[in-house]
Amino acid sequence: MRALGGNPRGAAEALTIPAAALAVSLILFGIFVALAGADPLSVYQTIYLGAFGGWFSWQNTLQRGAPMMLTALCTALPASLGLIVIGGEGALIIGALATVAAASAIPAAPPFLVLAAMLSAGMAAGGLWVALAGGLRAYRGVNETIVSLLLNYIAIALMNHLVTGPMRDPAIVHRPSSWPIGEQNMIGLIPGMEVHWGLAFGVVACLACYVLMQHTVFGFAARIVGGNGRAARMAGLSVGTLTLITCFIAGAAAGLAGMIEIAAVHGRASSSLVVGYGYTGILVAFLARQNPLAVIPVAILLGGIEASGGLMQRWHDLPDATVQVMRGIIFLVILASEPFYGRLRIFRERTA
Repeated sequence: MRALGGNPRGAAEALTIPAAALAVSLILFGIFVALAGADPLSVYQTIYLGAFGGWFSWQNTLQRGAPMMLTALCTALPASLGLIVIGGEGALIIGALATVAAASAIPAAPPFLVLAAMLSAGMAAGGLWVALAGGLRAYRGVNETIVSLLLNYIAIALMNHLVTGPMRDPAIVHRPSSWPIGEQNMIGLIPGMEVHWGLAFGVVACLACYVLMQHTVFGFAARIVGGNGRAARMAGLSVGTLTLITCFIAGAAAGLAGMIEIAAVHGRASSSLVVGYGYTGILVAFLARQNPLAVIPVAILLGGIEASGGLMQRWHDLPDATVQVMRGIIFLVILASEPFYGRLRIFRERTA
């Protein structure tokens, strides 16, 4: 689960397995759609057109890829310590709720102050949410995967309680929703594009995390912990502190995704936030081999697949959930390919 290192040859070789796994996934998906009565080649063409076939498709893809980048970091960063955290969905929701609360607490403040408050609240809430899983792992020995998964369900339950009770906007009667953050506090679009600024936030976050984990003392210490926790303790490293800080940063990235979903898309919290970006982020992180830099193109690729779902429904009479089947196939094949990494390293060492 470790991120790709600084060896260009090793990185290139390690990327061949995700590429091969993706190719196998496409073959299996083609068999699936053929059994469903559709032409696989035509379906592949539709996916390409819906994802990258034109400027409109590209913008739709980039719009969906932005939150995937940030939720993928929620899994990719703790993986450098050998942790498997799958709590991006919960951190996104908690960050969204904190964003609404921050905007509602200072309704008369200038927009730039409200934006700063929403940004800080969303990231802090998401960071603390995932740091809880990291803390339980570091100091109580509780499995972080199970804890982060359960925290997702707790976050959804908490949101449902708040938007139907204390935070409900009485003006919205058809669906329980929170108070709005106000049109003046919404994040606008990137000039010349129909894509909100969340894309820029996602790219910058991935670049910053790559530098942090690959080119700083902190990142080096985290990789030592991921390689051998016992040796890290003998070297005097504070494994608990490193775990808490890394999980906080990871959760802050997913909390930022929640803030962006509120401030750039929805304007208020509701069940529409639960669309699975956090779970897709897990797949993005695995395909990217936990490398924050590789998260960017992989998130765009998966965003394009998500964007093509409507076209497959209209053009091939396939359910909109067909893209979820494809996503599931990719995830299963990636998991099945994991043992080949060890064999690849052994082969490389023997032929070096």
